[in-house]
Amino acid sequence: MMRALMMLAVFAALTGCAITSPFEASQEKIAASAYIDEGPPKLTVFTMVNNRSGSGGHTALMVSGSQRVIFDPAGSFYHADVPERGDVLYGISPGWVQAYKSAHARSTYHVVSQEFVVTPEQAERALQLVRSNGGVPGAFCTSATSSILQQVPGFEDVDSTFFPIRLMEQLEQRPGVVTDKYYENDEGEVRDGIVAAQG
Repeated sequence: MMRALMMLAVFAALTGCAITSPFEASQEKIAASAYIDEGPPKLTVFTMVNNRSGSGGHTALMVSGSQRVIFDPAGSFYHADVPERGDVLYGISPGWVQAYKSAHARSTYHVVSQEFVVTPEQAERALQLVRSNGGVPGAFCTSATSSILQQVPGFEDVDSTFFPIRLMEQLEQRPGVVTDKYYENDEGEVRDGIVAAQG
């Protein structure tokens, strides 16, 4: 009974994790839109943090290796120009990274980015994992992200958790992390932010 109540509390808290998108891009569209960053391979964890309570609302993982993608498990980010398949957003250029953060940041939430420079092998393993994971049920965004990180060499000690802030606090203790906080003061929801970012 206590476990069931705890899970209900988790689901209630993670209102930023939405239902998996019904949009599935073709492999041809995904291949045509691939974006390759010129910098070193990186993993970046995004945590959406409530400005009032300090609680976490959503977790996502950006992988920059042979191409750059965002694993947005149970996320609500959608744009016709960003192919999506299995909760993975493709073609993530710098402009789309900014649009992603801008869509989530508003008067009630800010976005914490935790960036790690990794080896090409680590990046490719993460890319393989997010692409093969498939869609994630609502409220399982942090669980899915922490599970994927555990399977990347060098990140095996990451603890599984349903709570975005717990994962963020774990990652803050890791050597080499570069943390950034992004704020905006507009109203609205994720989809409103997408429209504004592309306006």
